Amino acid sequence: MAELPTEVLLFPETVKIYSGNSNPALAKAICQYIGINLGRCNVSQFPDGETFVKIDENVRGSDVFVIQSTCPPANHYLMELFIMIDALRRASAARITAVIPFYGYARQDRKDQPRVPITAKLVANLLIAAGANRVLTMDLHAQQIQGFFDIPVDHLYASPVQLDYIRSLELENLTVVSPDAGGIKRAHDIATILDRPLAIVSKQRKSAQDVEATTLIGEVNGMNILLVDDLTETAGTLTSAAGLLKRRGAKKIYACVSHALLNDLGIERLRKSDIDELIATDSVPNKLVEGVNLKILSVAGLLGEAIVRIHKNLSVTSLFNH
Repeated sequence: MAELPTEVLLFPETVKIYSGNSNPALAKAICQYIGINLGRCNVSQFPDGETFVKIDENVRGSDVFVIQSTCPPANHYLMELFIMIDALRRASAARITAVIPFYGYARQDRKDQPRVPITAKLVANLLIAAGANRVLTMDLHAQQIQGFFDIPVDHLYASPVQLDYIRSLELENLTVVSPDAGGIKRAHDIATILDRPLAIVSKQRKSAQDVEATTLIGEVNGMNILLVDDLTETAGTLTSAAGLLKRRGAKKIYACVSHALLNDLGIERLRKSDIDELIATDSVPNKLVEGVNLKILSVAGLLGEAIVRIHKNLSVTSLFNH
């Protein structure tokens, strides 16, 4: 991705960037890319577990960006974000943008059974109630979540960063595969950009953690595979699809997700799976795990450019260019 001109990257002192405790490494990388220091604040806990926040510098009249992913423990990091926003609002910040590289609760975006909440909408309401004036996020599980907000939402995609890496692999006979019906549009977009064929795996969900790939639409025999999804946690969808693809004659299998929220079950499944490499981003913190070929790509530049453009009221359309 092309870097911004030096004069664009120069920020006035009225711009402040703060980070909660969910992903400080990404926040520091974003600040390093932009060329400013991370704002000084204290985000800690009282002995009873309640969150304490103190902004350690003047923010009156400032354009403030708060970087916080809602990775596990999601509830704790959400409360940190709400309290930081409230503290900044009460300190007279001119505008507060919640930068949420991974938006938690996005899978609860509709009532798919009786007497259940729409928690993605609830989180949107709470962000606005806390005092957020704008939201910057990336690869929402469901794009309609943007409509849950009555404030501006800038929705970015990690695909420009991911596609740069995929192209560098120079894979021959590549087929892009959606591991379930819900990801068809995402996989279709990637396949169109790469000018490669598309295949689809149909799955049957047995429980919240167990899925079974049942049907394959498309030809994968003798092909290298790029499985495309927005996030993985237990890796059930990806590993089940990879097993089916391997049985149908696929060669190397690469899985590409924006958010890798891997738990112990997901790590164990990946170790035993037919996936040769899992490609993810640093939208949530990830550590290298023995037995799992994990490639982490940084989205610090992507988010950094978006922050610069939001502050300067410039278009963010170019960030979607591949």
